[in-house]
Amino acid sequence: MLPKANRLKKKKDFEQVFKRGKGYKEDFLYLKINKNGLKISRFGFVVGKKYSNKATLRNKIKRRLRETVKILFPNIKKGVDVILIVLPGLNINDFWQLEEIVKKLFKKAKIIS
Repeated sequence: MLPKANRLKKKKDFEQVFKRGKGYKEDFLYLKINKNGLKISRFGFVVGKKYSNKATLRNKIKRRLRETVKILFPNIKKGVDVILIVLPGLNINDFWQLEEIVKKLFKKAKIIS
């Protein structure tokens, strides 16, 4: 679990990233990133009903994404808000496969060293 300070919680913060953020796509994952002017990076995760009607599957994907970000967290630049959006069609049975996709996406966005 990410520390509370590193989570995007408020609707206002999500809206700001969606409006001003820059987007990157890799497979069925979409990343929105925006500078936040803070000394910490914050993360949000969006898995819509288009991915699955079952809340258990949506929550499972969110847990896996959180864990992936937690593993990569020491290498991530400070001062950015990041939202990971899961698009319909993502079929990942392996956690390590998801980690590789997220790593590629972060490198594409140049937020990982």
